[in-house]
Amino acid sequence: MDLEKHPQKPVVPAERGAAARPSDEIRASDADRDRIADILRDALAEGRLDAEEHSERIDLVYRAKTLGELQPIVRDLPPARAKDADTETYAYGPDAQGGPEENLVAIFSSTIRKGRWSIGRRTNAFSFFGNIEIDLTEALFQQRLTVINATSIFGNVEVRVPENITLRGNGSGIFGNFEIRGLEASNPEAPVVVVSGYSVFGNVEARPKRGRRVSDLHNRLRKYLG
Repeated sequence: MDLEKHPQKPVVPAERGAAARPSDEIRASDADRDRIADILRDALAEGRLDAEEHSERIDLVYRAKTLGELQPIVRDLPPARAKDADTETYAYGPDAQGGPEENLVAIFSSTIRKGRWSIGRRTNAFSFFGNIEIDLTEALFQQRLTVINATSIFGNVEVRVPENITLRGNGSGIFGNFEIRGLEASNPEAPVVVVSGYSVFGNVEARPKRGRRVSDLHNRLRKYLG
C-alpha cells in the first residue's frame, strides 16, 4: 500500500460524555448507593457540603437507577475515608433513608426533648415566641449523621450535645443570634450532628454540655434494641 497516497487518519478521541461506558448502564445495587451516601456523609461532616446540598444529593442517590447516574453526584468530592482496623465501630441502627422526621414546635410555649430517647436522621424545630430545648447528651443515635433544622422567630432554640461527638452548623441570624460551637470528634466513627436554619429576632444555639459524653455506644444501643 502506498502510504503517501493513503495517509492514515489520526485517531480522534471521543468527546467526553459522548458515549456511555458499558459499566454506566449497570443497575445500581443498594451497596452502590450506600457507598455514595458514605462519601456524602463524610463531605457534610468535613464541611465540604452544607446541609441543604447534602439533602439534595442524597435524594438523587436513592433515586438513581444505574451506576452512571451515581458517579456524577460525587464527582467533585474525595473518596470515602478508609476505616482504621483499630478504630472503634459503633452499632448504629438501620440507616434507612427517608424515615419519619420529628417535628418540635413551640408557639408562645415551651418544648423540651431530653433524657434517654432515640433520635432519628432529621429533626425540625420551630419556635415562635417560644422556647425549644433539645438535649442529646443521653440520646441514642440510630445513625452516624443527624441533622437538626432550627427556625427561631422571636424565640429560642437550644441544642446540647455530648463532648465526644462532631458538631457542625450552617445558618444565619437576622437581627438575632445563630451560634454553633463546633466540635470535632477524635473518632471518625462518632456521631455527627449538623444544625442548620436561621433566627429572626431570636436565638439558635448549639454547644457541648460540659462533662457529658456518649460512652459505650455499642453496648447501650444493643441493649436498647435487644
